[in-house]
Amino acid sequence: MILIIDFGSQYNQLIARRVRENHVYCQIEPPNISIAAIKRLDPEGIILSGGPASIYSQRAPRVDKSVFHLGIPILGICYGLQYMVDSLGGKVIGSKKREYGFAELLVKQQQDIFKGVNKKTQCWMSHGDSIGSLPKGFVITASTANTPVAAAQDSKHGFYGLQFHPEVVHTKEGKKILSNFLFGICHCKKTWSMKSFVADAVEEIRRQVGSEKVMLGLSGGVDSSVAAVLLNKAIGRQLTCVFVDNGVLRAGEAERVIKMFKKHLGINLRFARAGKIFLKKLKGVTDPEKKRKIIGRTFIQVFEKEAQQIKGVKFLAQGTLYPDLIESRSAFGGPSAVIKSHHNVGGLPKKMNLKLVEPLKHLFKDEVRLLGKELGLADDVVWRQPFPGPGLAIRIIGEITPQRLSVLRQADTILWEEIRAKKLYYKLWQSFAVLLPIKSVGIMGDQRTYENILAIRAVTSDDAMTADWAPLPHDVLARISNRIINEVRGINRVVYDISSKPPSTIEWE
Repeated sequence: MILIIDFGSQYNQLIARRVRENHVYCQIEPPNISIAAIKRLDPEGIILSGGPASIYSQRAPRVDKSVFHLGIPILGICYGLQYMVDSLGGKVIGSKKREYGFAELLVKQQQDIFKGVNKKTQCWMSHGDSIGSLPKGFVITASTANTPVAAAQDSKHGFYGLQFHPEVVHTKEGKKILSNFLFGICHCKKTWSMKSFVADAVEEIRRQVGSEKVMLGLSGGVDSSVAAVLLNKAIGRQLTCVFVDNGVLRAGEAERVIKMFKKHLGINLRFARAGKIFLKKLKGVTDPEKKRKIIGRTFIQVFEKEAQQIKGVKFLAQGTLYPDLIESRSAFGGPSAVIKSHHNVGGLPKKMNLKLVEPLKHLFKDEVRLLGKELGLADDVVWRQPFPGPGLAIRIIGEITPQRLSVLRQADTILWEEIRAKKLYYKLWQSFAVLLPIKSVGIMGDQRTYENILAIRAVTSDDAMTADWAPLPHDVLARISNRIINEVRGINRVVYDISSKPPSTIEWE
């Protein structure tokens, strides 16, 4: 395995993806990881990520310098290179000219990390500080017009550094460079696969749980569904899943989940119909963050009540993913910028006194889908578009009422029918309808109307960290609009959202 030290780069998850694309397992850990913990992980190599800080800042993230005495190959990327140089006796200086974007890389030594890489190639730079002088034993291996030390190495001690980012697609031969580090320098083997993950995960779950009972909050989404099937494979009837109908689900959602998991997969399932409770607490609430908090707190209350009905339960399972873990770690003091807190991480009260089981916590979303296929889950589950935990509550801008929910459910159903009919569903990351809190004038049946406006949102993405609006065919948009206006009473205008993430988010709230 490869250990990635997170110095706060926006690309650190991308580094992990590139490593795993080579069928090599890796983990991202914060810089305060201890040397003892690193030794327990026993990595074949270490990657020090980039980061936004200057090495001379008092708050600059630092890993224990003993890492350079472990005899393990180390690759420093951007800030990671600067930290390596500073720690080993070199000098980092503030650049007169910040280098950001494309640059022509001139490779001086086509060996080791640059084996098979062209002498002139394109790379992606993003740095303010630069290397002033290298530590003893280091040599320059690549440069750009603005950066004399674009890459350097001390091959005797296994230290390699890149001032540019090999993990981004803008660096044309970045994958080759990382592959050279993994296999030519660290001598890793291609043993990471979903089949091997299933075997290891089942063994780990059985070791952790023993003969005790486990409960899982099942939403019907990809993450919790895959977690449920994996846990069921490992411990069978020791697992009880709890599905909470919070009143803000899509049309037919509860029935679909019950049919899939209880009848087809034979998994223990408790169904809590709690829509009235949720809607009562949401009455009059328009602030999106308050909606999320109310739904989160109410879910916990309902979940606690259901937990009391399961005698002897000792473990709580969650479908927490790696991005959840990394982003929430940042929220609690890690070096990466806080994106958002997640309901899966640290969200349940201590009085439940349950130990956590998180079998997916080191997987990315696309890996979870591959795991679902390996476990035999249907495509409808594995490739299901993401649906937010707060459900339709954050797709109704403004107050949530039974009438507005009914309008949105009808419109959303039509959207899905048309997207599926044109075989676009699996080509989109998400497609959904948003009910706006404004009305517009229209004409229907020669009469003036003053009704709601509905927005349609469809995006493409690999992992939801960034997303582009999808250019749906005009005839598809026309049919969706026509059907919604004609079939859903209360809507007289449909608009299409053509904003990308960033600067917008995928969901409206």
